This record gives sequence, C-alpha cells and structure tokens, in this order.
Amino acid sequence: MTDRVKEQEPLWREEFSISKADERYVNRRQLAKFLTLGSLGMFAGNSWILVSSWLRKAQVYQRSAVAKVGEIPVGGVKLFQYPRPGEQCILIRTAEDAYVAYSQKCTHLSCAVLYSRVRDRLECPCHQGYFSVKDGSVLQGPPTRPLPRVILERNGEELIAIKMEPEV
Repeated sequence: MTDRVKEQEPLWREEFSISKADERYVNRRQLAKFLTLGSLGMFAGNSWILVSSWLRKAQVYQRSAVAKVGEIPVGGVKLFQYPRPGEQCILIRTAEDAYVAYSQKCTHLSCAVLYSRVRDRLECPCHQGYFSVKDGSVLQGPPTRPLPRVILERNGEELIAIKMEPEV
C-alpha cells in the first residue's frame, strides 16, 4: 500500500528537501537575513529622506493681487487661489480696515474650511474642527496644526498675497 501512495505523490515532492511539518518554523539564518535586509531598507529610506530634505529648494512665492480694498463687506469672505492654481484660500474682512487670509484646506484631512460669521471662527464641516479667525490656531480638534496663513500686503487699493506661513 505504501508503494501505491508513493506512486501517487508527485515526483517533485521527493526532490523537495523541506518537509511540510517544518514549513511553519523559521530558522536562525532566515531570521537574520530578514532583519538585515529590513534594517538596510530602513537605512536607505531614511538616508533618502535626509538627502532630499537637504537638497530641497526654498519655496518661491509669486506676488498675486487677491482683492481690492472695500470689495467685500465687513464679515464677508472671498475665495481665491494661492500660491498655485488649485490651492484654494479664503480671505475674510474682519473689521473696517482688517483682512486675514488662510488656506482653505483643513490640516486634519484636507476638507474645505468655511467662515462662520455668527461664531467668528473657521469651521471644518467634515469632523467638527474649528480654527481661530485671528491667527488660524486650532480651537477644537481633531486638527492639531493651525491653518497656513496667507501674508497680505496692502498696495494702494489692492490686497496682495506675498507668501504663506508656515510654508506649504
């Protein structure tokens, strides 16, 4: 009967040196090889991140006219794109002669933040994150980082965006 069973087994099983019972166990050589290759991979990845951060060029911001003074009412908002097309920002007129602008992208999961005039804050409707209009700081989480602020400059009757802080 064993001859019959032996005849039914494929030929490759006889030539394959590992038995099925030993397949579940990892020997020291395999473990050392895995740890060595994993460590080398982590070292190479961290080295790449370090070198690319050294070679990163500083962001150059273009000056861009955003709005005219008095174009929006006190408590009103205007959406604009800065520093690149597709990067949505929000301009808020907080007082007669005061304007603030922030990236409209929530720092939690990139939902669009909206201005609430009644509560005087920027609100993220996705996860109820709230930001201060005065400085963009987080009033209530889940966001942990403040909104990037657009630095504005007044040139006559125009408001001009000159850069972002912190850099994006």
